[in-house]
Amino acid sequence: MIPYGRQDITQDDLDAVRDVLTSDFLTQGPRVPEFEATVAKTTGAAHGVAANSATSALHIACIALGLGPDDWLWTVPNTFVASANVGIYCGARVDFVDIDPDSFNMCPDALAAKLERAEAAGTLPKILIPVHMTGQSADMERIGALAKRYGVRVIEDASHAIGASFAGQPVGRCAHSDITVFSFHPVKIVTTAEGGVAVTQDEALATRMRRAASHGITRDPALMTHASHGPWYYHQIELGYNYRMTEMQAALGISQMDRLEDYVARRTAHARAYDDALADLPLDLPVQDPRAASSWHLYVIRLRLEEINAAHRDVFESLRAEGVGVNLHYIPVHTQPFWTQLGFAQGDFPNAEDYYARAISIPLFATMTEAQRDEVVRALHTSLV
Repeated sequence: MIPYGRQDITQDDLDAVRDVLTSDFLTQGPRVPEFEATVAKTTGAAHGVAANSATSALHIACIALGLGPDDWLWTVPNTFVASANVGIYCGARVDFVDIDPDSFNMCPDALAAKLERAEAAGTLPKILIPVHMTGQSADMERIGALAKRYGVRVIEDASHAIGASFAGQPVGRCAHSDITVFSFHPVKIVTTAEGGVAVTQDEALATRMRRAASHGITRDPALMTHASHGPWYYHQIELGYNYRMTEMQAALGISQMDRLEDYVARRTAHARAYDDALADLPLDLPVQDPRAASSWHLYVIRLRLEEINAAHRDVFESLRAEGVGVNLHYIPVHTQPFWTQLGFAQGDFPNAEDYYARAISIPLFATMTEAQRDEVVRALHTSLV
């Protein structure tokens, strides 16, 4: 079975992790700050805060921006559930903005209309989380301008997009947002096994996120209510969580980041080859914004169901039977049982629902061979022609 994605672990990675295992620190040592600095430097951000997952990083980003009960968080329905769940973690209310049918990202026109209605109703969101689906940046120029106009804070969910850029700037520079979050899950561009990093230009936000990721604890005397009892002393000054990344994860991430540019280049080459090889099939291929350079976490095709004599599921299962490990990203969040119990229903976000009815993620990973790619193409021709 050719997987839709997989990690690449080299001898350098193994050596980096082994070095940590024989060192004095397995957690809270020097590797995590080094990894944070590496991601921040790569993206052009001033600060990086590592966490044990991108979900944790999204959560502490919401905490740093003060999301709480009676606030609203908006994101897209076409994402993994974590992008919405973090609002519930903070006691906030969550709503969605439909996607653009070409980019699969938050639609700026839909956002503008929804913000106008929300302003009239007094229900403007406190936080907006656009998601850079498949590795292509959302239109952050328009989204950022709308957020600024309405006084909304922005967290970019760039879980798919380390190594991507928009308008000539790396995703993560936060030119149009407060915080950007990356994922380092094994199927992402680079991996720490599990892990996430939030980057920002704002030192105060970085400090707040760092504290939230480590139990709400500080050793800063200026933040304590009374004098220190000694060198061991700390204060818990707010509710926090144990979201810390381990030294092993960070060491793996540092080693992997050395290959980021190469990984993105390989993925891009495979994507371009797919564009050419699949052009004659009854498919809608990915549409790229000319301002955005994708990191190509995913390559998503959409079936033109009216042109083929098969159902969506039939094609999916046919490809699996041919040894092609396709997947589907994602089931619209608002159709999940948890969310329908909160009042959402089928039909609420038609573009995301149409996407789900036709989408298939086909294999794309940095170490995929041309032979594997050719086999994917062959299987698609067999299933569709």
